[in-house]
Amino acid sequence: QVQLVESGGGLVQAGGSLRLSCTASGRTFNLYDIAWFRQAPGKEREFVAAITWSGGSTYYADSVKGRFTISRENAKNALYLQMNSLKPEDTAVYYCAARRSGLTTRYDYWGQGTQVTVSS
Repeated sequence: QVQLVESGGGLVQAGGSLRLSCTASGRTFNLYDIAWFRQAPGKEREFVAAITWSGGSTYYADSVKGRFTISRENAKNALYLQMNSLKPEDTAVYYCAARRSGLTTRYDYWGQGTQVTVSS
């Protein structure tokens, strides 16, 4: 089992940057694929980016490709999302989520979320 805590959200102007962090408890962080999701007011939660347990593969939603970068440091039980060229439509609560690599396609573990607000 793993517990996740996000940080790094805030208010930024359009065109600016933020880096979100997600730290995990437990000694088996490197067994989990990790992803970022987001949910804007009145909208469904959507996938943003994901990274495999080793960091060898990354995946992005088309809406953030080329602007966001997902990375991880297994030695620090940490996941990051570098967000550049932010747009007002990126405003949402961002969540990190984890799933056991190779055992399930469902993200079973979720953090509490961190708010990102992009002003125009």
